[in-house]
Amino acid sequence: MNRNRMLIGLGVAFVVALLLSSYVYREFERVSSVRAAVPMQRIVVAAESLPLGTQLDASKLRMISWPAAQPVAGMYTHIEDCANRALITPVAENEPILESKLAPTGAGAGLAATIPTGMRAMSVAVNDVIGVAGFVTPGTMVDVLVTGSITGQGGGQNITRTILENVRVLAAGQKVQQDRDGKPQTVPVITLLVTPEEAGKLAMASTQGKIQLALRNATDNDAAVPVPVLQSAVFASDAPLTPPRHGAPKAAAPPPPYTVEVLTGDKRETKSFANQQ
Repeated sequence: MNRNRMLIGLGVAFVVALLLSSYVYREFERVSSVRAAVPMQRIVVAAESLPLGTQLDASKLRMISWPAAQPVAGMYTHIEDCANRALITPVAENEPILESKLAPTGAGAGLAATIPTGMRAMSVAVNDVIGVAGFVTPGTMVDVLVTGSITGQGGGQNITRTILENVRVLAAGQKVQQDRDGKPQTVPVITLLVTPEEAGKLAMASTQGKIQLALRNATDNDAAVPVPVLQSAVFASDAPLTPPRHGAPKAAAPPPPYTVEVLTGDKRETKSFANQQ
């Protein structure tokens, strides 16, 4: 009797397990069919890693599937729509090509295509000292300092002042991409991204004075506005400086006269005589 009950229980458990497995299997099939039904579209991506300034063509692009319900602003669905446009930022392999990453139509390729409207690219000569031992590389941010002789009142001494702050480095030599490992690059020329007004200051500083670049953290965007430094503030002694004389020197005051007391009988007199020193 007990054995029959056990057999019946096992049979019921087997039937329940079969029903549950059938239910789970059907649910998996339903979920798979739902996923397969997600509408897709084709978008343009980079066929390989492409550096800044690259002019796009069909050999550098390819198409991949992308969920139609998750579009990315500015993406392309046809290769011909973004061909002959230059990149203004590096892109990785399989990264979508977006309108925001491309230079305007007809802007050409190379460094010129990466210059935003209203800005200028200007190069300055550097050495290991000016270029911060080669660590001023493309994409870094710098301040520009100039040392020169001041004119007018207070002339005759040098002054150092910061003329530009938070300026982006476009190129180091002819390289427009930073080394992936952050290695320094010894180059004779650095190209900076500046406004037309800043270009004028930089030209004056580099021709009439000595410039120095100060490397800054790329996340530090605050303007420090440092105070200009005079030569006298660095090299003067601790003793107070004699103030400059203006006009003709004043005549020295005459020495005080001699005073003599004269006694005549019971008379007492005081007489003064000029001091001839």
